[in-house]
Amino acid sequence: MQTIRQIQRLWKAQQYPRLIRELMAARPESSLRAQAELGRAIPAAAMAIIRLDELSQPHAPICRDLINRILRGQDRDGGWTDPMTTALCIRALRCGGGHGQAVACAFAYLANLQKPEGIWPKEPLRRMPADPFTSAFIMLQLGQDQEFRSAIRFNDAVNWLNSNATEFDGETRKMWDRAVPRCRVRRVETALLWS
Repeated sequence: MQTIRQIQRLWKAQQYPRLIRELMAARPESSLRAQAELGRAIPAAAMAIIRLDELSQPHAPICRDLINRILRGQDRDGGWTDPMTTALCIRALRCGGGHGQAVACAFAYLANLQKPEGIWPKEPLRRMPADPFTSAFIMLQLGQDQEFRSAIRFNDAVNWLNSNATEFDGETRKMWDRAVPRCRVRRVETALLWS
C-alpha cells in the first residue's frame, strides 16, 4: 500500500483486516500471526499513521481521524486491548516526536504487564504465560525508543529473548531477528577527565 487514497478508501470502508494486511506487506513486522491478531480498527489506524509518516504525509486530513480513533480507544489501564496493539499505538503516536499522557500511560501499561523474566504475555493479564512472539513484536516496534527503554526492564527483555531464541517457532524467530538491530545498546565511550 503506497498511497493516501488507498488508505482512506479502506479505512472508510472499514476493511480493517485488508488494510492491516496491505500496510504490513513487505514490512519487518509482517507475519500471518501479526496480521491475524491485529486486523481490527485501532491497530489498522496505528499502522496507517506509521505508513503516512513514512510517506512524509503526517498532516494528511485522514491523520486526525486516525489519531482520534486511537486516543478514543485507549483503555483506562493505559493500553489498547493487548500488548501488541499497545506497542503499535505507541509507535504511531510517537511518529513526529509525539508524547503526552496517552503515551506515558501506555508505557506504564507495558511496564506493569512485563513478566519477571522480562517479556510480555499475549493477553493483557500479568498472570498469563509469557509469549515470545508478542515480546519480539513489542521490541521491534519500540526497541529504538529511549523513553520505552527507560519505562520497562529493557535489558531483561533483550537478554531473555536472546537466551531463548533457539527455541522459538519460525515466525517468532523471524520477528526477533528483525527486532535485534533496533534493540542494540548504543555504547557511549566516555573519556576520563583529568583535573
